[in-house]
Amino acid sequence: MKNFELFLQQTGLPFFYLKVGLALLSSFLITFYSVPTIIKISRRKNLMDEPGQRSSHLRKIPNLGGIAIFYSIGICASIFAHEIFDLYKFLFASLVILLYIGVMDDIMVMRAYKKLIAQILVSVVLVLGSDVRIRSLFGIFGIYELNYFVSAIFTIITFIILINAFNLIDGIDGLAGGYSLLCSALFGISYYRLGVYNYPLVILCVCIIGSVMAFLYYNLSHYRTTKIFMGDTGSMLLGFLLAFTAVCFIDIFIDKEIPGMPRYHLKAAPAIAVAILILPIVDTLNVIAIRLINKKSPFEADKNHIHHKLVRMNLTHRRSSFYIVCYYLMIVCVAYCFRHIDVNLLLLIVLSLGFLGAYIPDIICRFQPKKNQSKL
Repeated sequence: MKNFELFLQQTGLPFFYLKVGLALLSSFLITFYSVPTIIKISRRKNLMDEPGQRSSHLRKIPNLGGIAIFYSIGICASIFAHEIFDLYKFLFASLVILLYIGVMDDIMVMRAYKKLIAQILVSVVLVLGSDVRIRSLFGIFGIYELNYFVSAIFTIITFIILINAFNLIDGIDGLAGGYSLLCSALFGISYYRLGVYNYPLVILCVCIIGSVMAFLYYNLSHYRTTKIFMGDTGSMLLGFLLAFTAVCFIDIFIDKEIPGMPRYHLKAAPAIAVAILILPIVDTLNVIAIRLINKKSPFEADKNHIHHKLVRMNLTHRRSSFYIVCYYLMIVCVAYCFRHIDVNLLLLIVLSLGFLGAYIPDIICRFQPKKNQSKL
């Protein structure tokens, strides 16, 4: 790889852009050609997602699309962004553990506590083994630098919440994949603008984008024979990787002196990261609050998610996903425009707009004739 890079430098071709292009193309093609095989095996072995109380589909659909996503990202990131796995040595091990637990759950339906134990394990391995931590809150609630113990515990909890939050928004076609696409693109652009030292993270985001784009081709298909879900395998992997990129994004802006490394300053970095991941955060907090108010278990499945509300308005899965992604992209734009104001105020604005988005469908339904609403 180094000899090839020297050759390209002599010819004047930009090596980084070539790697980005190859990573995007390779990750797309690997997923694109892996999914049909997974669908074929799933149908032959009857490894399908059965329609249930919480599901929004009426037929059995293969739900092992997450395997193709892992396969693609694992190969392409290891080749084109190998520096990440050199720096964060336990990252790949964590992904493999999540793959195993996710596949087991998609096939056999594991108990919640077993999945939680696995999520805690991968979070602890990455946080303690690779020192991936939220080290500062940049003045949120008057808190700045965190001591090691608090930082580690807080980061582990953050990983667990985001892994499960992405699992919860995976309720209709295209939403989890489309939002992962948006988050990866936003983090990738941010890393690119922050300079050459962050280029491996750019390529990781590009690998996620290519893989998810290919997956969405099948997930949004109108044909039953080519349709597939990402399952818990895909949602947990994407939630984990996006949590990882978010923590790395926040860490870049901590004012620290490292020889040869530029120093960045953005006190609103945590609020920007929250804005990018606002949908799964708000949706999870909202449904848990509703369950507690109704004196139900916070782990009990229901249909109070944002996407369920839109489907009840007779919107298709595609339109519901599109509207949700567009609204929460608007929140990111607002956060970016006001990134230089006080971090507490910006966080309040971001969360307020996020929760407003969760209740806009309810407001619309109040003024919509009941005959136009479906009984999902």
